[in-house]
Amino acid sequence: MRGALASVVAVLSLLAGGTAPPAQGAGHPAPAAAAIARPATVWRPIPFGQRRRAQMAAYSARHYGTWTWRLTDPKAIVEHYTAGLTFQGAWNTFASNAPHDGELPGTCAHFVIDRDGTIYQLVPLGTRCRHAVGMNATSIGIEHVGTSDAMVLGDRAQMRSSLRLTLWLMQTFHIAIRNVIGHNETLYSPLRHELVPSWRCLVHADFPHRAMHVYRRRLRALARRRGLPLGAGPHWVNVYGC
Repeated sequence: MRGALASVVAVLSLLAGGTAPPAQGAGHPAPAAAAIARPATVWRPIPFGQRRRAQMAAYSARHYGTWTWRLTDPKAIVEHYTAGLTFQGAWNTFASNAPHDGELPGTCAHFVIDRDGTIYQLVPLGTRCRHAVGMNATSIGIEHVGTSDAMVLGDRAQMRSSLRLTLWLMQTFHIAIRNVIGHNETLYSPLRHELVPSWRCLVHADFPHRAMHVYRRRLRALARRRGLPLGAGPHWVNVYGC
């Protein structure tokens, strides 16, 4: 009985990721056995009610061909930085649900890591977030408060939390290191899928190859210490000839 109760609590913790219950529709398959402990996370949800879920489903239909707001089988983790200096500024942007590139819903990410290393979860892991063109149907987004790759990579507290969170997500969802990628690298991911021709080559500059080479090297070092297999490195393709 105690074992069953513990399993239920573990799954609820995975879905909510913080100190309060997750938004409706946070359902997700049970996680893998935890060899890597989940890092401490603060649950700070942005508004993501019925209207925004419908917007996400419509966006998914236009760009991926399936009407759904659910993230049911994440295969990649995409690293970003916020281009700002405060968590609250990032939260406000994501919570506003303002149109981006002329479309709704607004942008968001599942996690934001502050400069002091605090990990905030904004959206349940069973919900799609609009954080990377061509990747929102298959990926989890992690934002880092900062204005450059160098700022994030040079922040020890932030990096420690980022590597621990990423490694835990990799273990939980069986994501290999080849699919831990920077926002800029999404243009060359074999997982990229975009139905709108004018959007196929859209990408941001954050976390290109040179920055992610450093990030993945650190991730490998931590994984080796924890005994977690990572698989082969990234295999790049240019699906749309961008």
